[in-house]
Amino acid sequence: MRDLGGLWSDLTDLVLPTGCAGCGERVAGLRQGFCPRCVDELTALRPAPTRPDPAPPGLPPCVALGPYAGALREGLLAYKERGRHGLARPLGALLAEVVATAVETARPVTLVPVPDTARAARARYGDHLDRLTRHAADRLRAAGWRVRVLRPLRALPRPDSVALDSAGRAAAADAAFRLRGTGGVPVDGPVVLLDDIVTTGATLAAVSRVLRAAGMTPKAAVVLAATQKRPHR
Repeated sequence: MRDLGGLWSDLTDLVLPTGCAGCGERVAGLRQGFCPRCVDELTALRPAPTRPDPAPPGLPPCVALGPYAGALREGLLAYKERGRHGLARPLGALLAEVVATAVETARPVTLVPVPDTARAARARYGDHLDRLTRHAADRLRAAGWRVRVLRPLRALPRPDSVALDSAGRAAAADAAFRLRGTGGVPVDGPVVLLDDIVTTGATLAAVSRVLRAAGMTPKAAVVLAATQKRPHR
């Protein structure tokens, strides 16, 4: 979808000494942290269905902007791990495009971001997905969508998923999320889960199961990037 007000048309060229978030090149003018070449790479991406193999039980249909590679991967790393919080705006706009593709027609929609743990939020000076969700919701509203953002879940402490295999990720995810209240929350339109990256799908499946038990069954899970399974040698 390319009718959300022009992804880059309203972005001001900035001079940032940190270099392009996508390729690291130091250039005089960057558009919200990306050089023109990386802007072209990002705007060429088209949201498409994706699914881990094997997919965990309870995983809703997933839509991703693109593979976890190139400018998208580097931009996400710069945003999440290197403190480039200004990237929340362009990345949130990209996330809005994926939502629009997953839901298909402008209509009321409820966005539910996967919450950060308190430890991760402290390390990143705030919940990184919460920032992306706010910008995605703003972009959709500007295009005429009725959008509600709900945060019905809290994330419990869990091991770093980087060191876990698929079974370990699934076990950690199953115990990682709880409802904030004692019951479900009325929703308007389809519920769409938001995350930045899908790898095994364990986190999205676990969140979906908690929401489903509370009467908020997700229509889709929307992410910016999907990791690619490496072939065994």
